[in-house]
Amino acid sequence: MTTGLQDILDAPNYDPCDTLNLIFTSHESLTKLLETHTLVSRYARGLDREIEQRTRGLHDAEANSADRLAAIQDDLGQLIASVNGVREQAAKAEDLVAGMTVDIKRLDGAKRNLTISMTTLKRLQMLTTAYEQLKVLSKARQYTETAHLLSAVLQLMNHFKTFRSIDQIATLSRSISDLQRELLEQVCQDFENAFSGQGSDSVTERMTTLNESCLMVDVFGDDARLRLLTWYCNTQLREYRTIFRRNDEAGSLDNISRRFSWLKRALKQYDEDHAKIFPNAWKVGEVLCRTFCEDTRDDVNTILSQAGKSVNVKLLLTALQETLEFEQFLEKRALATTFEPRSSIDTIASRDERSLVFGHTISGAFQPYLSVYIESKEHSLADMIQVYRNQPIALPDHDDQQAVLQSSADLFTYYRQTLAQCAKLSDGAPLLDLSRLFSKWLRAYGDQVLMQRLSERSESVTRIEDACMILNTADYCHTTVSQLEEKIHSKIQEDLREQVNFESLREAFIGIIGTAIRVLVKKVEAECDMALKEMHRTDWDSLASVGDQSSYVHPLSEVLKSCTKKVFAKVIKERYARTYCDNLVHSFAQKFIDDIVRCRPISEIGAEQLLLDTYAIKNCLLELPTLLSEEGTQTPANYVKFVNKGIAKIETILKVILTSASTPDALAQNYFFLIGDKSIGNFAKILDLKGVRKADQGPLLEVFSRLMPSHPDLVNESPLLTSIIISPHTINAPVTGLPGRFDPSNIGSAIFSAAERLPRPASTTLDHSPSSTKLNENLRNLGNIGRLFKREGLSRSSTDLPRR
Repeated sequence: MTTGLQDILDAPNYDPCDTLNLIFTSHESLTKLLETHTLVSRYARGLDREIEQRTRGLHDAEANSADRLAAIQDDLGQLIASVNGVREQAAKAEDLVAGMTVDIKRLDGAKRNLTISMTTLKRLQMLTTAYEQLKVLSKARQYTETAHLLSAVLQLMNHFKTFRSIDQIATLSRSISDLQRELLEQVCQDFENAFSGQGSDSVTERMTTLNESCLMVDVFGDDARLRLLTWYCNTQLREYRTIFRRNDEAGSLDNISRRFSWLKRALKQYDEDHAKIFPNAWKVGEVLCRTFCEDTRDDVNTILSQAGKSVNVKLLLTALQETLEFEQFLEKRALATTFEPRSSIDTIASRDERSLVFGHTISGAFQPYLSVYIESKEHSLADMIQVYRNQPIALPDHDDQQAVLQSSADLFTYYRQTLAQCAKLSDGAPLLDLSRLFSKWLRAYGDQVLMQRLSERSESVTRIEDACMILNTADYCHTTVSQLEEKIHSKIQEDLREQVNFESLREAFIGIIGTAIRVLVKKVEAECDMALKEMHRTDWDSLASVGDQSSYVHPLSEVLKSCTKKVFAKVIKERYARTYCDNLVHSFAQKFIDDIVRCRPISEIGAEQLLLDTYAIKNCLLELPTLLSEEGTQTPANYVKFVNKGIAKIETILKVILTSASTPDALAQNYFFLIGDKSIGNFAKILDLKGVRKADQGPLLEVFSRLMPSHPDLVNESPLLTSIIISPHTINAPVTGLPGRFDPSNIGSAIFSAAERLPRPASTTLDHSPSSTKLNENLRNLGNIGRLFKREGLSRSSTDLPRR
């Protein structure tokens, strides 16, 4: 049978028609119908035989399985019967063994009880005997033997705690307790007699007896030892309390050293006479010192609370200093008595890790009153700042040799001394208060001494050297403030360390440094004014030809160089000298533009001459950083780039002026290329600088407006010309022109230009104020005020106001 036919026959949804269609695919195939029927019948009979064989085999397997299951059940029954038999035999064996060992267990219990009874009776006998001996030894004051025997008696009594319900045991326990109390009272009486001088025994015998009695006190326990030590301390300090508590003069704060001297004498007597009595483990000397410190602290508390805020600061500090020294003496004494002279590495490590025994035991009473000390320091600092404000910048005995103000060195010297003194007094809240006091008056020093002399209203800073000295002083304060902060951190408690932060102080002194640099730049510019007056007197509209650099350039360069040499000679740190150069370039560039504006009208030849002068001035500015350097020193590349960028503004304006107004298209195209904005107002400024009259500017402005659309990449206003203020005056008029009418058309640009001319830090200055940016934005919005006046019909006049 084919594979395809087999698959059809095995299909779950078998259909005989599909098989017939597969076998008889055509009419011709019907001729084989009989043959096919024979084959199918034969196949069916074979299947019947196979089914019958398999059915018969299945019945045989089921019969065999039933037989095996019956056999297994029989075997399981036999196994259960065997287990039950073993269990019964085991129970019988257990009963037999129990019967055999019951007598043995009874005998073992009797033996154990008998052993315990014999041991208890023996211990009871020992206890009774020891008790009797103890009574005899106690009367004979043989304390060494008594201590050993008493220790044995107490150990034996621990075994009879469970037998106290027995009357005899309870009676014996009470008798032993009574004997203990009698012995303790006897020892205390012996101490009292010995220290009061009573009794007939010699000093040596008394000391030996007391030393032996201490052994017995150790047996009594901690309470007995504490009682004896308390009595001893009270006895030794009775005289001290009488002298210093009942006598106001002796107990006053200025006599605190007498208290310490008294204890030192008492300790000397203890070392010579009493130290041999007590065991070393008791640390009697340390206990005596601690009791003395507690009494003294209470006395100091009473004295200070009565004095309150009226306490004398000098007396307070003197007493506190003596107290700290005395506590250090006690600490050294305790350390010497704790460790052996020949110390191993382990004992040395233990000494380093040992906590202070007498730390602030007395000086702690002064802590709440250290605010008086802080207040006294504040008054002193206030007086010092007032003196510093009135001092000249250079003291007569120092003159120009000093790099910083002498007052700053004096102030920090006073700070270091005060910090060292306060750190000895306290490392807690008083030291934190002192750090805040330091911060307050350092800020006052910066504001009232340094900044006040840099202000425009102050006449203190009259020389470049003075401004340099203030700059150096601010830098010295900035550096020393960080060192002061680290010093306080090393001395103050760890939990208070984060509250000591002088970051705002450092920023304040950095601000003073920036202000000092700007003052230096202003003074240099003021020195340049004399040289620039010749520039202003030159008629730049009537120059016939371009020659060598103008006569004002050399004096101007000499002034710039000489002033810069003064700055470099006085400024300590190189980075501030570089910052000064950057600020000078930035400010001088704007100033030179303003001076060019004052020189208008400027012809094309005049612009060319000014361009040549600007190149010479730029070379002078490039030489500034290396004036005091070795020959061949290269100017820093970033500084060269900064100067080129600043002077490029001036050169760009002059190049635009250089274009003739007779070719309007060329002038406008050159303006678009060099200036790069579409501001008619800025273009009008160029025309004003060239000397074009207002009446003649109309055609040029029309050309500017016509050509503007062909340059879509132009900005609204270029900063090159926005900052320029054209102050109206008659073209070609002298410097002191006649007053004219007010021209409102330029008021917006004039206001904005005035704002731009305010002193501003260069890109290398130390801080930037966001408020100045906001101010410039507000002033820029005033640029259209002139147009507002124009729309109202106000006339514009060519008559100009006087030149400033």
